[in-house]
Amino acid sequence: MSHGSGLVRTTCSSGGAPGPGQPSEGLLDRLYPLTQGALLKVAQMVTLLIAFICVRSSFPIDYGAHSFFEVVTMCDLIMILIFYLVHLFRFYRVLTCISWPLSELLHYLIGTLLLLIASIVIATKSYNQSVLVAGAIFGFLASFLCLASLWLSYKITCIMQSSDASA
Repeated sequence: MSHGSGLVRTTCSSGGAPGPGQPSEGLLDRLYPLTQGALLKVAQMVTLLIAFICVRSSFPIDYGAHSFFEVVTMCDLIMILIFYLVHLFRFYRVLTCISWPLSELLHYLIGTLLLLIASIVIATKSYNQSVLVAGAIFGFLASFLCLASLWLSYKITCIMQSSDASA
């Protein structure tokens, strides 16, 4: 009994071709802001902005931890905003040289990991400052929202193919 090689197929449901009921003409996708992916992106951007403001307004006890958290939250916020605008204005149709689902997948994997690390670092360096604790909590909430977006947007299926030559 031989097991064949496995085929891994990844599909994205966060954007792409217009579905039923979606207009295919025009630059602006009017229905995108009402989708689950768009609402998750807006929630992520709001929580990242609140986390950044909390840490930025605190007294810096550990400059390196604060800087790391601020850079990670702002970079993540900017990238989420870029992906939101790409889907809203349908830039994925114009810029076909970029694999947008793969770019977004890699962003969510790397960005969520860095955001989780930054939230842990700022939580351990908070020294009971309520503003830093709030920033860490919003950082963890943003990490959870990024994981939820990753989980709901991408489906990975593994298909086992047999190597039997029964032709």
